[in-house]
Amino acid sequence: MEPSFDGLKVMVIDDSKTIRRTAETLLKKVGCDVTTAVDGFDALAKIAETHPNIIFVDIMMPRLDGYQTCALIKNNSTFKSTPVIMLSSKDGLFDKARGRIVGSDQYLTKPFSKEELLGAIKTHVPSSFTAQSA
Repeated sequence: MEPSFDGLKVMVIDDSKTIRRTAETLLKKVGCDVTTAVDGFDALAKIAETHPNIIFVDIMMPRLDGYQTCALIKNNSTFKSTPVIMLSSKDGLFDKARGRIVGSDQYLTKPFSKEELLGAIKTHVPSSFTAQSA
């Protein structure tokens, strides 16, 4: 049985249209309310508007990369407790460590699976949210 995350607000930040579309499709199927952004600048305005419950952010993006975006989110008192999951095609220890330094909560390597995406939500979003929608 599919878990239900009805009304959970998720932000997906990636400069790849394919990744945004894939993540959005998977997340919408389980009831998430998905907002996408093409880079960090695009995302910051949308985060302020939508107040997502969890944010997935690609590392390699133009203008404002994932590390900078994550650091800006975590340095904002309103959003510092919002889980930020880094997405990257790089699987190096250095990349994961750097993600932790800027405050990311988890690191998923692309291509990620539906299970990994939903697992990250289950791990980081308060269970009261996932329980109340069940």
